[in-house]
Amino acid sequence: MVGMISGNIYYHISIKINYDRNIPQILGFKDMSRVGYARVSSSDQDLTIQHRALRSAECKKIFSEKKSASQQEGRIQLDACLSYLREGDTLIVTRIDRLSRSLRDLQNMAHDLKENGINLKATEQPIDTSSAAGNAFFNMLGVFAEFETTLRKERQMEGVAKAKSEGKYKGRQPTARAKSYQVISLIKEGLTRQAVAEKLDIGIASVYRIQKEYQKDNPTSLLPGSRSKIKIAKLEASLMVENNSKFVRGKTKAREYIEENWTAHYDMTKPEKNGWDYILKVPYTSMEELEDTVYEIMSEAQSTADVNNCFVEISVVHKESGQYW
Repeated sequence: MVGMISGNIYYHISIKINYDRNIPQILGFKDMSRVGYARVSSSDQDLTIQHRALRSAECKKIFSEKKSASQQEGRIQLDACLSYLREGDTLIVTRIDRLSRSLRDLQNMAHDLKENGINLKATEQPIDTSSAAGNAFFNMLGVFAEFETTLRKERQMEGVAKAKSEGKYKGRQPTARAKSYQVISLIKEGLTRQAVAEKLDIGIASVYRIQKEYQKDNPTSLLPGSRSKIKIAKLEASLMVENNSKFVRGKTKAREYIEENWTAHYDMTKPEKNGWDYILKVPYTSMEELEDTVYEIMSEAQSTADVNNCFVEISVVHKESGQYW
């Protein structure tokens, strides 16, 4: 734009500059930011609590997604987050299992962050790699994670051994194939695969195997619900909630919050009104997804307890697969 006043010419220039995070580093300055990452495993889970915690931690930008953490591949928002980070930044998560459930992936990621001058911090765990104590705690988690995995396998084996000694562990039912006709008939009547398995007292894997054989022999016959890959796991959970010390009184509220969450997302029921046992109905398409969801359930329960100055002890059983967490 050009204007003339008293014989003088003035030039008015308008310049639009797009901000690039690399500019401060090129100029020799550090653009230190707090960047958040939030994750849940499935589309029916909520990110609100994590977003609120990350905003409270003053995160300038938040990346989030609904993906399993069993592997890093395919997690677009995590890749975008890691690409966005620069030297001097701090990556903030609520708990480190939001980044990965694989110990090796987590350690590799932490190493890469450190090499690039990026700190890692968790809002619900005493982890802050910018401090000596926080960094030491992060390193200790690797040892604890391996110990917990070994311990979980031992508990599972002990549980199976105990069930066998009491005559409660039947293992795989050899009579399932003999019930093929009943399985197909019940599916045609509209029963879900889960309902068929429970009604005939056989494993759901046997139901799907019989269905697969039937469809192979009858390719033009489409069974009701055969397009859907979603299954419903009936989980039996036991939950104990205790105060961290005699000076706090939060366990009742913590249990109420946990039960509300379970009721809203997993159609929770309690065999006994004042008991510690629960039945949860969890949709899943693979055992890997089911395991991720169970870890989410346990992690969220612990987070709720932490906020109310409590701790929890929780165990979950999926009888159909014999899986124990």
